[in-house]
Amino acid sequence: MQALRAIKPGHNAPDGIAPEIALTWVGTVGGMEAQLVERLEVPFIAIPAGGVHGVGLLKTVVNLWRMVQGFFVTWRYMRKERPAALLTTGGYVSGPVTLVAWLLHVPILVFLPDIEPAQSVRFAGWMAARIAVTVADSEQIFPTEKVVVTGYPLREEFARWDRCAAREYFGLALDEPVLLVFGGSHGARTINRALLANLPALIDKVQVLHISGMLDWPEVAAARQALPEGIQARYYAFDYIHEMGAALAAADLVLSRAGASILGEFSYFGLPAILVPYPYAWRYQKVNANWLADRGAAIVVEDAELAEVMVPTVSALLSDDEQLQAMATAARALAHPDAAQHIARLLCELAVS
Repeated sequence: MQALRAIKPGHNAPDGIAPEIALTWVGTVGGMEAQLVERLEVPFIAIPAGGVHGVGLLKTVVNLWRMVQGFFVTWRYMRKERPAALLTTGGYVSGPVTLVAWLLHVPILVFLPDIEPAQSVRFAGWMAARIAVTVADSEQIFPTEKVVVTGYPLREEFARWDRCAAREYFGLALDEPVLLVFGGSHGARTINRALLANLPALIDKVQVLHISGMLDWPEVAAARQALPEGIQARYYAFDYIHEMGAALAAADLVLSRAGASILGEFSYFGLPAILVPYPYAWRYQKVNANWLADRGAAIVVEDAELAEVMVPTVSALLSDDEQLQAMATAARALAHPDAAQHIARLLCELAVS
């Protein structure tokens, strides 16, 4: 959104673009993205939607009906507003929204965050005018003439954080290593509990910055309160952090799930990673994790083994400066810092085509 708002006629905009670009976000009813979008002061349209892959028969029927409802809600909105272009990244809401846009001849830009597309992205890609992908390995999945490699878009505020400013923001010591641990916006119970079980052994070696997610926060907060004072002072726990750029910039090593954002965020900050793919999310996270590992930027750990191998894996990396630096260099070589601007320009070009 920030990259789109930064496009101005006569400066960096395609010919024919309006002085002010009006943005609207379409999401699911009850989705957590509504609160995030409101912080950006962007209008939010909620439509009914639901998944139909890997759910029971009754849930499939219910969600199909929601998709039908979502189609008509979207149809009424788009017939009235006549958007100039649509950007979609997949998800439940993508199906009805993309179909309506295609029927109304609204040009569609698909962005594939992960390396492998979900069914919703494959469906949208069939109707898209252009398809932006995070890595070149994804080019072979779609028609070549539609595909552009852009990298993963990053929030503009990431650029303002460096190591010193980020550590000062959290109150972390400048001269000691920092391990960042998180599991995504909702958190990851396996990661949270494995960390809590291993904190006494980890704290001797590293300061720990932990983002637990809101679901497990009561358990994490209670566990932190019960820790001895010496351990508690080196354990920085949060349920959620809006300044994620600061957390990433502060770290020497990160332990996390392997959602699509790792492909852009860890590379941008040159962060060596221990990745724990979520075992129940088809194979997207495993593919993402292995892609970084194959390029020397990460180590992959199975979810079921994490509690047992967390301390030796972290210790081995932090005690081997040469390997840690090699991983950081490998990660940084994969970065596309201008990805958001590239995608924004592609969308504007479709809007005036």
